[in-house]
Amino acid sequence: MDWLQVVILALVQGITEFLPVSSSAHLILVPVLTNWQDQGLAFDVALHLGSLLAVVLYFRRDLTAMTISWGRSLQTRQPDADARLAWAVLLGTIPVGLAGLAFKDTIETVLRSPLYLAAGLIVFGVVLAWADLRHRGSRTEHQMTWKDVLVIGCAQALALFPGTSRSGITITAALFMGMNREAASRFSFLLSIPVIVLACGLLIKDLIETPEPIQWGFMAVGVLLSGISAYLCIHYFLAFIKRIGMMPFVAYRIVLGIILIGIFA
Repeated sequence: MDWLQVVILALVQGITEFLPVSSSAHLILVPVLTNWQDQGLAFDVALHLGSLLAVVLYFRRDLTAMTISWGRSLQTRQPDADARLAWAVLLGTIPVGLAGLAFKDTIETVLRSPLYLAAGLIVFGVVLAWADLRHRGSRTEHQMTWKDVLVIGCAQALALFPGTSRSGITITAALFMGMNREAASRFSFLLSIPVIVLACGLLIKDLIETPEPIQWGFMAVGVLLSGISAYLCIHYFLAFIKRIGMMPFVAYRIVLGIILIGIFA
């Protein structure tokens, strides 16, 4: 890699990880459109680590309260709102964890075609629009039922299909279950934490099994830029989502999907 590639990939990861536009699609597309070589496993770890640090830092107060309440609930068997939210994050991660282990190889080889990305962007963009316009409610993340958690968790497994967007599909499912935009987005971001941890774990495992030279300078810049851009993205997305809604992201997904079909079909 060179420094331009490092900066662009880190910013793309940070900006798109938490927007409903599919970070994996953009990270696959950048090398395809630029003819850059694959950035390698080590740099993938750095990009994911930056996103993880950003979401943990942003929700640090929520995570502290959730962790304390969750630990207390193990003793009292009487979970409060924060403990139930912690349990929801843990249980909502199980479906995507199982699906990732079962279909990892297929996803990394068969489904990385630009046309698959285009299909995922367009189809799940339309579904997001439908959820936002017709099914959005007023409930918060603290008012979820276990049925809501199951539906959102199973929907998250669909994000393994490139172009779907992990945040996009979980926000869509939450909207379908009657949550408001801010609550759907906040739960989606909290739900990303164990998923990114699992993704980093798998990448590190692969990195250990197939050792490659590690360029520590590129790694450090990747973590820093991806973390800063992801933090700012979370902040401004949550600040403006009630006002702007999901339609700008839907339009972006559809236009990008059409462009990809025009280029690669």
